[in-house]
Amino acid sequence: MSKKIFSGVQPTGNLHLGNYLGAIKNFVELNNDKQNECIFCVVDLHAITVKQDKDQLKNNIRETAATFIASGIDPNKSIIFNQSKVYAHAEGSWMLSCMTPMGWLNRMTQFKEKAGKDKEKASVGLYIYPILMASDILLYDATHVPVGEDQKQHLELTRDIAQKFNKDFNCKDFLKVPEPLIKKNFSRIMSLKNGLKKMSKSDPSDLSRINLTDSEDEIINKIKKAKTDSLPIPNEEQKLKDRPEAENLLGIYSSISNQSLDKTLKEFGGKNFSDLKNELAEILSSKIIPISNEIKRLINDEKYLDKILLDGANKAEQIAGKKIEEMKEIIGF
Repeated sequence: MSKKIFSGVQPTGNLHLGNYLGAIKNFVELNNDKQNECIFCVVDLHAITVKQDKDQLKNNIRETAATFIASGIDPNKSIIFNQSKVYAHAEGSWMLSCMTPMGWLNRMTQFKEKAGKDKEKASVGLYIYPILMASDILLYDATHVPVGEDQKQHLELTRDIAQKFNKDFNCKDFLKVPEPLIKKNFSRIMSLKNGLKKMSKSDPSDLSRINLTDSEDEIINKIKKAKTDSLPIPNEEQKLKDRPEAENLLGIYSSISNQSLDKTLKEFGGKNFSDLKNELAEILSSKIIPISNEIKRLINDEKYLDKILLDGANKAEQIAGKKIEEMKEIIGF
């Protein structure tokens, strides 16, 4: 069955192994399925919920697009664009904001986590950005949205908003209610220094993550220094309980090798972590270095990247703009 897929990545710069294994690798697989119609958005409007440096934001937008292409997403098959170039996203977000109850937003746990203790100083944009995310998805009649566990609640909100709009304006099935595509295995890649923390570019230690632009020497060094424990590698998954660093490295190896955790445990069970680390560094280098080299090459070709994003925005505008006009007609503008 064909799927219409929408997903977005924030242009934060310095994308890492967690972004690749948790999202982009899955995007490539979806892109390669001939039955799927895929739209991949660089969500730069979402990025400005926190203060951005003007020049760095421009660079990050291009770098994110370059990462999509370098990882294997074909811009001739899938639409790649940046959100701010398609005005329908912001316009749709306003219309949907006007019929979304405050109570629904108050339940969003990510705002509480990101705003921290002093939420009075957080931007209104950070508070309402789940509605912009709903607009992103609903304008394209997406049937499926790849999401991690941290975005699952926002997709549920998107589904609620779609159903409320359809009911409020008596337009059954006008806004399509999307289904989540949740990766069951290895969707959360953890820090190489702390198996209880998600791999993140905001971690002050560069040794905590594998950046997609790292050199082979950097990858080998980071895997070599990755935290483990003193016990040998088990041969059963249940014996990984309370061993987060071991589970993380084995999960990374399984994901990058496209095999089950059970198969990885049979391969390394009883061995020392040095054996796993040597193999992991080798396979990561073989997968990441070609992506890294291509990202660096593409970043130097700004005209090419800008053309890909502009062409993608024109295609996206044709779809989203039509939906906006239909929404206006339904609302009464």
